[in-house]
Amino acid sequence: MKIMENENQKTNQNQGDLTVSIATGKTSFFQSTTAKMMMVGMLTLILLIPLAFVNDLISERSQRKKEVVNEVTQLWGQDVLFYGPILRIPYKTYSETSVVDFKTKQTVIERKAVVNYAYFFPEKLNNNSEIKKNTSLKRGIYNNVVFTANMNFNGNFEKPNFEKLGIKEEDMLWDRAALVVKTSNLKSIKSDLNIKLNNTSFNFEAKTEENDTLGTLETSLFNYKNLAANYKLDFNFIMKYNGSNSVKFIPVGKTTQISMNSDWESPSFEGMFAANDTTKSVSNKGFHADWKILHINRPFPQQYAGKIPNLTSYSFGTKLIETVDEYQQNERASKYGFLVIGLTFLIFFLIQSVNKINIHIFQYTMLGLALIMFYTLLISITEHSSFSLAYLIASIAVIGMIVLYSVSILKTKKFPIFIGMALAALYTFIYVIIQLENYALLVGSIGLFIILGLVMYFSRKIDWNNNSL
Repeated sequence: MKIMENENQKTNQNQGDLTVSIATGKTSFFQSTTAKMMMVGMLTLILLIPLAFVNDLISERSQRKKEVVNEVTQLWGQDVLFYGPILRIPYKTYSETSVVDFKTKQTVIERKAVVNYAYFFPEKLNNNSEIKKNTSLKRGIYNNVVFTANMNFNGNFEKPNFEKLGIKEEDMLWDRAALVVKTSNLKSIKSDLNIKLNNTSFNFEAKTEENDTLGTLETSLFNYKNLAANYKLDFNFIMKYNGSNSVKFIPVGKTTQISMNSDWESPSFEGMFAANDTTKSVSNKGFHADWKILHINRPFPQQYAGKIPNLTSYSFGTKLIETVDEYQQNERASKYGFLVIGLTFLIFFLIQSVNKINIHIFQYTMLGLALIMFYTLLISITEHSSFSLAYLIASIAVIGMIVLYSVSILKTKKFPIFIGMALAALYTFIYVIIQLENYALLVGSIGLFIILGLVMYFSRKIDWNNNSL
């Protein structure tokens, strides 16, 4: 009986201790390392929700900028595509119809002439273009980068090869020839449209053509035989465009040579034909590029009958791009938000584990929200200054806030200084990755590998099997 009474007393005592421990919130599970790791991990995942809202904000502001840029470029000028000049000469074809004369009961053959057009590309086409960046256009808080293109054209036409089109020379209407140019953005042309043909001046006039995405310019009619000595017709003219995004040409010359100079530091050479590697140069002051295309390099002939063909798929030139604008940089920075939050929490958790310091989950939450505020500060300041300056201001503000908060949490200055240095190094590392283009993945992978190694090194002496901190 006494033994049973002693056991009952022990049982009641253990239950009482458990009740007291639960009432005071000091159960072994909730104070274990595993439980705290789970709570910190869950908090990290929860903080992805406000981080996603930040990404939505960046996307919204970026879309707003695109709308403003489109409005400005619609007024200033868009992509420049030049197709020409093209020599147009009409010719006659004949159709025969049988007509019955009811009086004589005889069949009479009537022959009618129909006028069609033949189009001939130049023997040589040379162009020298100067493209200058214009950053003066501003709408609200957005700077719109556009350009002015000064284009100098010259070349010549040889005797039109009408035999390949199956046309007889006596059917050619030489006195009704004209020169045609097709181009985009007629409204953005800012020069007088004069052209010299063998030292005789002509004016271009705009024409409307249905089902054509390009605008058409034509000279007045002239007599090709009278104007061209031995059928050779030299031409030269200048065109000045306001444009944006790209400058491209279609190689209609039997030999087409294009030379392009610009103060734009980030070109992208694209299209059907590549620029000459031996003369191409790109620097932070601008670029120079040359193209030389022969008729054997392109799969279309020098003459057409009926209408001008659509050859825009054979265009080439330069796309003038911004490598990474401020919103792209903000977006790339926000993608590292999970890494910054995770590593910051890991640093605090290691300090907590090694030095037996109790950090409440609410304090982790405040730290996480401060890290997310970095990105809202970054995008808002960037819109009124440069990305680099905004990044510096936002990082100093957030690191300063976290260091001061850490002093009150950790009750010492040694660890907050270490945390500030670690965050400064982390933000610097991310900034370097954002600025890199070709080596971003390589540098990022190496950096993450080093960070993982440091975490493994500093956590090697922690007794993870010890339930309490």
